[in-house]
Amino acid sequence: MRVENSFIGTDGVGEKTEQSIWQQGITHWDQFEPSVVGGQRGDRIQQFIDEGRERIAETDVTYFDHTFPSSERWRLYETFRERACFFDIETTGLDQDRNQVTTVSLHQDGETQTLIAGDDLTAENLRAAFDGADLLVTFNGKRFDVPFLEANFDVDLDRPHLDLMYTCKKIGLSGGLKQVEQDIGIERDRPDISGKDAVRLWREHEQGRDGALETLVSYNREDTVNLRTLAETATERLDEQVFVG
Repeated sequence: MRVENSFIGTDGVGEKTEQSIWQQGITHWDQFEPSVVGGQRGDRIQQFIDEGRERIAETDVTYFDHTFPSSERWRLYETFRERACFFDIETTGLDQDRNQVTTVSLHQDGETQTLIAGDDLTAENLRAAFDGADLLVTFNGKRFDVPFLEANFDVDLDRPHLDLMYTCKKIGLSGGLKQVEQDIGIERDRPDISGKDAVRLWREHEQGRDGALETLVSYNREDTVNLRTLAETATERLDEQVFVG
């Protein structure tokens, strides 16, 4: 589902009204006429559509992030996927005030890059990496990855954010990223490695063990790239559940 299929971003329009519009065969902004709904509500929807077209042309993801209900922000993905940045971090623990970020992998425009502590993982490089990202995509990133990076590197990641943990819950998928991947059939090169292993691998790297860093980076990059497949799958399933097209 694209943003242009949605009417729920209009003030006073909920799921029932939107479903009613779709059921009349009006599934895109181009098909809408205010008379279909009538009164001030029809005028408000038309105003939302007119404003929305301008905002899409400007790639203003924030506008729709604010106008759509939080539970419906997954609809932003199909329209703005080319401006999405999928990212995942590894750390030495769960406390952002005590533990260290070891690697950050970002997948955008078909390319994946990894920043490594003690090498190129700096606030400046993080800001540059996120500079062109209009839509962040993570798994549990709102509670973990973003606060960790903001606390440790003083970067501002306050922008539209699709956290797939919540998106997956809407289609009945729960648990951690690895469990959800298994549930939808995403295969890993190294399914035996977990988040705990990522901490161990970093310690082994610090101790000079050959191959530890390479394994950690490979694991982190796979997490990140798999987020794209997960986003595609989750939003497609929600399309089937929600959209009357």
